[in-house]
Amino acid sequence: MLALKGIPVSNGVAIAKGYCLVEPDLSFSKITIQNNDAEIMRLNEAIEHSKIEIERMQAAATQKYGEDKGAIFGAHLLVLQDPELFVGVAQKIQSGMNAEHALDETVQFFIQMFEGMDNDYMKERAADIRDVSKRVMAHLLGVELPDYSRINEAVIIVAKDLTPSMTTQLDPTFVKGFITDIGGKTSHTAILARTMGIPAVVGAKSATMDIKHGEPLIIDGSTGEIFIQPNNEQIAQYKKVEEENKQFKQQLAKYSELKSISKDGYSVELAGNIGKPQDVASVLAAGGEGIGLFRTEFLYMDRLDLPSEEEQFTAYKEVLEALNGKPVVVRTLDIGGDKNLPYLNLPHEMNPFLGYRAIRLCLDHQELFRIQLRALLRASVYGNLKVMFPMIATLEEFRMAKTILEEEKEKLLLTDVPISTEIEIGLMIEIPSAAIIADLFAKEADFLSIGTNDLIQYTLAADRMNENVSYLYQPYHPAILRLVKMIIDAGHAEGKWVGMCGEMAGDKVAIPILLALGLDEFSMSASSILTVRSQLATLSKELLVPHVQKLLQLSTAQQVEQVVIDILK
Repeated sequence: MLALKGIPVSNGVAIAKGYCLVEPDLSFSKITIQNNDAEIMRLNEAIEHSKIEIERMQAAATQKYGEDKGAIFGAHLLVLQDPELFVGVAQKIQSGMNAEHALDETVQFFIQMFEGMDNDYMKERAADIRDVSKRVMAHLLGVELPDYSRINEAVIIVAKDLTPSMTTQLDPTFVKGFITDIGGKTSHTAILARTMGIPAVVGAKSATMDIKHGEPLIIDGSTGEIFIQPNNEQIAQYKKVEEENKQFKQQLAKYSELKSISKDGYSVELAGNIGKPQDVASVLAAGGEGIGLFRTEFLYMDRLDLPSEEEQFTAYKEVLEALNGKPVVVRTLDIGGDKNLPYLNLPHEMNPFLGYRAIRLCLDHQELFRIQLRALLRASVYGNLKVMFPMIATLEEFRMAKTILEEEKEKLLLTDVPISTEIEIGLMIEIPSAAIIADLFAKEADFLSIGTNDLIQYTLAADRMNENVSYLYQPYHPAILRLVKMIIDAGHAEGKWVGMCGEMAGDKVAIPILLALGLDEFSMSASSILTVRSQLATLSKELLVPHVQKLLQLSTAQQVEQVVIDILK
């Protein structure tokens, strides 16, 4: 039995065998062949098998997640049908090369050509060619590539990393958890794991080296512990924990119909964070009182082109109608940082989190921004829409974003398009400069929403994707607590409500502090809503408020955590 430790990012226990997403050995021999026709036939068979596999993956992705996800595989089919690419391979085979050698040499030529282009979209074409040719090569060599669409039994995925698009393709029916070598607590893969409600441990460094495909595993998403080939005693122990978790979830079910009220009768709003319309169901099932964060960038990702205004309108309308009058806070496009759109051909940056992203990009690419705003305005009559601008650093940015929204509104009204008169306009406070002048923003906004994932990153100057500095992700750091208090006080001084849509909103140690500080809305992953509501029911705001000043004067995050734990005893 070997134990590993990683960063716990999604609670719960999973017991299953490991499914390693490790690349197989695709090395080959360069030999001269005698029967050219037979070799070309072997190549064509490999292409045909690859085509069947990709079509099957495309159908599965389209059925589960819609046309946009299916389009990823459509691009791969186009590569497979590219005559220039495979005619080149056939010509090399005719000259005496074996199929593996001919394929590799031809593909490398095209990959280098595309990667050398000064265009990110074309560079992505190189990635497509690499991906498709790997599949053909695997068939030539008779080895199998990892394919999680084929998973039909309980497994724990083990991978070096999982991109958000890979994570969304995992089927929670069979995937009971996952482990990655790299990643941080607030990476989007971690956030998606919480949204899907499956246990996950990231940043385990050597997991893919230490775990063999098919080995029995236990992962504890609460502690970050990983047990390889656990003994019977450990399996029994964690099965007991698993059963207790299951019973706890069943007990929580009663809170889905209850209001979010503290023990002494103080009401707050518990909302859910979503990335696509399909996520709404889990928020409503958990008794969510609204959507506190609709991450619209997921409508733009994993596809080959921008979503049209009509496509976006349909998605926003679907969410607003499903919420049936409950509030829906939509964050406008937050692309950049760790979220790239290859088809936008954005420049490579040395420090993307500090660079050209979110509102900065939207204000510079107004044609893109205006399409989204028009779609939102048109959808506004179908529910309770609130629009939120991300990554605001200055008042000028906020004013400009509001002006553009107002211009699109006027244009639509001139063409008799109905628009709600009740749309609230707010901003995410996630940059220290915005937090410090929150009082000025509160005068011009209808609401403020605190984005703690980035606020912590920028305040402590620690890249949240870098596991080497993950120890600096400290939501209880005195500087963070003081900024949060400053923002809430600033909003309330102007009679505006203040929410929080970062991970801190669902943190059991932070919740008593946020309740005492007077936070109005807590938005989190759907899987956390009932747990937080049950915790709120045990807390008394009146008893917590006197401790706030003491907490704000403490020196370290560890001291804050310990004092909160002591208060709750």
